[in-house]
Amino acid sequence: MSRTDQLTLVAFMQASNVSVYSGSWRYPSAAADYLDIRYYQRIARTLEDGGFDLLFFDDRLAMPSIYGDSPAEAIRYGARPIKLDLTAVLGAVAASTQHIGLGATYSTTYYPPFHVARTFATLDHLSRGRAAWNVVTSVNDTEAQNYGLDEHFPHDKRYDRAEEFIEVVSKLWDSWEDDAILNDRQQGIFADPDKVHELDHQGEYFTVRGPLTVPRTPQGRPVIIQAGQSGRGQQFAAKWADLIFTADPSQEIAQEHYKQQKQLIDDAGRDAATVRLLPMVYTIVGETEAIAKEKELIFLNELVHPMASLTLLSEVTNYDFAGHSLDDLVTDELIAQVSGIRGLVQGVRRHVGSAKLTLRTLANHRATLLQGPRFVGTGPQVAEQMGQWFQSHSCDGFVLAATHFPGAFEDFVRLVVPELRARGLVRSEYTGDTLRENLGLERPRNLFTETTDA
Repeated sequence: MSRTDQLTLVAFMQASNVSVYSGSWRYPSAAADYLDIRYYQRIARTLEDGGFDLLFFDDRLAMPSIYGDSPAEAIRYGARPIKLDLTAVLGAVAASTQHIGLGATYSTTYYPPFHVARTFATLDHLSRGRAAWNVVTSVNDTEAQNYGLDEHFPHDKRYDRAEEFIEVVSKLWDSWEDDAILNDRQQGIFADPDKVHELDHQGEYFTVRGPLTVPRTPQGRPVIIQAGQSGRGQQFAAKWADLIFTADPSQEIAQEHYKQQKQLIDDAGRDAATVRLLPMVYTIVGETEAIAKEKELIFLNELVHPMASLTLLSEVTNYDFAGHSLDDLVTDELIAQVSGIRGLVQGVRRHVGSAKLTLRTLANHRATLLQGPRFVGTGPQVAEQMGQWFQSHSCDGFVLAATHFPGAFEDFVRLVVPELRARGLVRSEYTGDTLRENLGLERPRNLFTETTDA
């Protein structure tokens, strides 16, 4: 399968008081009805009008509470203290849309494989084939403490568990063969038991009997999303992911990352052309360039409180920065002391250059995710920038983050999508019935059928 000639567009969502930009609740035109399901339905319909392939929801299983061993600062400054349950949100969004893919983040560390397999198989059926699972291993001790553990598992152990977890989930999704249901009312035979398989999986981390209580889904298996940035994470994504989310601060770095990740996919025995690499970007669009730049100034200036930034830095690194000043330098000693900070520091340094890096700068980049590309301008200008990235093999599309909800997506669909469509880079209408079909991905073969055929 060759690389598609159109951009893959994914919207980065939060079931929260904020977008991924943690100051978005303060944006002058931000909507405040995020506890009303109609808020998410409105956004989803806007994205579907724009031909987006997928909207997916990020998630955490705890408030940011590592800083000062307390959630107080996250609550005080609105630093992502709210995370609604995604099952209910996506069910309602599925009912209000027809075509757009529906993705959710679920942890391989704190949920059982059977639960995840059943959740996404159910969503795939009820949405008629639009489900996607963003596979994460979770990030910090607070999440562990909400699930009965004292501390988070070490990095490599999390990925060891994730490998076995996704193998089990894949087998559960395949435990019903496609033609297992006979529905023979005359003979009184509902399904063929020879085509519904127990797993009897007994592994290092999981024991799962099966079969799944949900038949095989319209997509065969939901689409798999992954965003691992470490070496282990990139290997995991190469083996399992259909969509890989990246965070590259420049086009030059993105092009190199693109080549490296595609080679890893080839090395894993998969067709690299079928796996999409999608950097996260902000688009700030205006009817004129001056309006766009004015919006950018609002976005960049003072909407994220410095303490909110430090709180979120503590969350992602699983390290309490309460004993540090915002003006402390990020030294080699600190990097060695804080697990998980090295990759973040490297990404921010690529963005800010060789200047001395303070915790203030590092924390602000984490709270705003500024280390990715930012396309600013009129609709034609932003469309031109996106097209140039795509056509130079820097990416296969984009994960669009919002400066605020719902206006950032409304501006993009109103001003940029018509320009992308005029360039042939975005669909004018959906042609497939499922998310896999709209992405140009083949329906996976059933593991049990392959075994039988062999």
